Amino acid sequence: MSDSSKKVKRPKKRCPECGKVMVQQFVGFKHCKCGVTWQKGKGYFRRTNDMVFTLEKKEQNGKTKQAPVVRQKRAPK
Repeated sequence: MSDSSKKVKRPKKRCPECGKVMVQQFVGFKHCKCGVTWQKGKGYFRRTNDMVFTLEKKEQNGKTKQAPVVRQKRAPK
């Protein structure tokens, strides 16, 4: 097997609090069962009950792409 055909293993994102491997929900978001989330560009933060993780459509260079967004739950009317 040549060197060019070997797959490069990427290190898995681990939770800084409990050390478990984080699971991907959306591209750019990883979650842990203990309540810690990692977002690309923002870093680690603790989830709260009023957070909602959604995908939002954004237009770039004439193409529509989906980007992950964190929102706050709306109060019931």
